[in-house]
Amino acid sequence: MEIRTLRYFLAVARDENMTRAAESLHVTQPTLSKAIKSLEEELGQKLFTRQSFSIKLTDEGFLLRNRAEDLVTMADKIEQEFLALDDITGGDIYFGLAESYQISYLAREINSFKKLYPDLHYHITSGDTSQVAEKLDKGLLDFVVLAEMPDTSKYESLIFPETDSWGVVMPADVPLAQKEAITVDDLVGLPLFCSGQSWKNDIPRWAKDRMDDLHLEGSFGLVYNASVFAKEHLGYLLSFDKLVDTSPESGMVFRPLTPKLETNLYLVWKKYQTFSPIAERFLKQIKKSFGQKQTSGSQLTNC
Repeated sequence: MEIRTLRYFLAVARDENMTRAAESLHVTQPTLSKAIKSLEEELGQKLFTRQSFSIKLTDEGFLLRNRAEDLVTMADKIEQEFLALDDITGGDIYFGLAESYQISYLAREINSFKKLYPDLHYHITSGDTSQVAEKLDKGLLDFVVLAEMPDTSKYESLIFPETDSWGVVMPADVPLAQKEAITVDDLVGLPLFCSGQSWKNDIPRWAKDRMDDLHLEGSFGLVYNASVFAKEHLGYLLSFDKLVDTSPESGMVFRPLTPKLETNLYLVWKKYQTFSPIAERFLKQIKKSFGQKQTSGSQLTNC
């Protein structure tokens, strides 16, 4: 199985039309058809169902598409890394990011680093812990930012300079918005929105034995989407501070939890990872930068 054949397969899966896929690949349609047929014979499975004016993936085709996307991405990454060996002015770095206002620290470091290496290209993937950690384990990402303590047996990490504070985002016109801070008792019986990861790992640290009294109305991967539901009075959003617009014009407010609940943010990479030259230099810079910030704010790292 060749990477080129997988690229052909992905193009056909994307366009759902052999002629359009051949044009985008700059190959003849017979060449493309032969490659797909050869791939099906090699795998012993039918990958497409042919229809009048289009072709669709079979269940086996969907499985291969997921695997092929990872393999082609990895092949591209390897090629870029080797090209970067002779190009110390730049290269590619791949990040997977959780949501936090502290991502601004990472953005500043990238901005500073890009001034030293103007040909730097960075690629951002967003997702929850399981999604970005899976891509890191597969070698598709160089670094991920996690809002939970990473597994020290598998990963190395740097802690971000501050902590994220938890609270409730809600419409300014609801009675609960009149309170300065929110207790567990305040939330009992209310429809709550939260990420599935945080509902499992963070909120129980705060609610403790009252966790069963809280009702998760819906879980969201993106805070913005959850804030739209909260704005429509469908529920109350448990979230980090500074992720949702709560300016006076927004009609929304943020109220901190009491007792205070905080979460650390981590920049994570695999143990014994072999970095590209540009990624290795970036890690060296951010270690120095974050190290200095952590020393000045060391009391935060123990929260």
